[in-house]
Amino acid sequence: MQKPLVSILIPFKNTAQFIGDCLQSILNQTYTNWELLIVDDASADNSYNIVKQFAENDNRIKLIKNSGSGIIDALQLAFSKSEGEFITRMDSDDLMRPNKLDVLVANLLEYGNRHVAIGLVHYFSEEGIKAGYKSYEVWLNNLTKTGINYSEIYKECVIPSPCWMIHRDDLIACEAFNPKRYPEDYDLAFRFYKHQFKCIPCDTVLHDWRDYSHRTSRTHVHYAENHFIDLKLHYFLELDHNPNKTLVVWGAGNKGKTIAKALIKKDVHFEWICDNPNKIGRDIYGKTLKPFSFLKDLKNPQSIITVANKTAQKEIKNYLDTLKMRSIDDYIFFC
Repeated sequence: MQKPLVSILIPFKNTAQFIGDCLQSILNQTYTNWELLIVDDASADNSYNIVKQFAENDNRIKLIKNSGSGIIDALQLAFSKSEGEFITRMDSDDLMRPNKLDVLVANLLEYGNRHVAIGLVHYFSEEGIKAGYKSYEVWLNNLTKTGINYSEIYKECVIPSPCWMIHRDDLIACEAFNPKRYPEDYDLAFRFYKHQFKCIPCDTVLHDWRDYSHRTSRTHVHYAENHFIDLKLHYFLELDHNPNKTLVVWGAGNKGKTIAKALIKKDVHFEWICDNPNKIGRDIYGKTLKPFSFLKDLKNPQSIITVANKTAQKEIKNYLDTLKMRSIDDYIFFC
């Protein structure tokens, strides 16, 4: 029986230093029924010529020039040219483990439609991995091992952007790469969540994720923290906000203030609490800040928690457990 065709989508821009190794890792796949739609987003280095040489030697590689501008336009174009039953994305500066496509395809075939196949990831860098990225790797992989990725979707992106695979018709059902919302990988994860596509558990490292100082996710304005907050709030209000509950914002730091200001602009009523004695009782944006103890006096609250300190988060979680409150329904950690 013919194995399903996998369409691999790669946007690239100025990654000449890494793109050859990336393409070689795809050529080294044990799963061979794939096509690569690779889109040059106006590179100014030698990236295009490197890819062109690979494409001339393997007709599975289809090199395209972006007719628009940016990652989303490049992904839209690549997808429009693809023919695969299964779709996956890859970054031009990363590496696939040799069994990556084999494992993802096998999982999708076993579980069927309305599932997302994902794998464990490993960060690497010639400069050494910073603690924050290592922490993200451990956190993300722990979710993936049991497939409970959506349980913490409002913290950070819970689907590794270059290490997922999905049925073509499922990707189309959730609007594929059409929305012009950044960060586009986090937005897609929320749309998988919205359509209730289940994450398939995986305990195998399939992807080597390269980090370096000028990586796009570090330097481009589209991946700034304020876009993350805007995106989280957009989907929270659409998918999980319960208008029959009293919305409560925890914390009056930068994130808390950003969320409070956005809610006021959207005319969404909320209460605002914090643990800073210098802020309790103060009026900010026309809202009076109250102490955390105010929560127990509310009969039916739903909280957005912006407290970033991990120790404080554990204390808050324990406190909410004593009040018999449930994640998502009664509270959501936004960091």
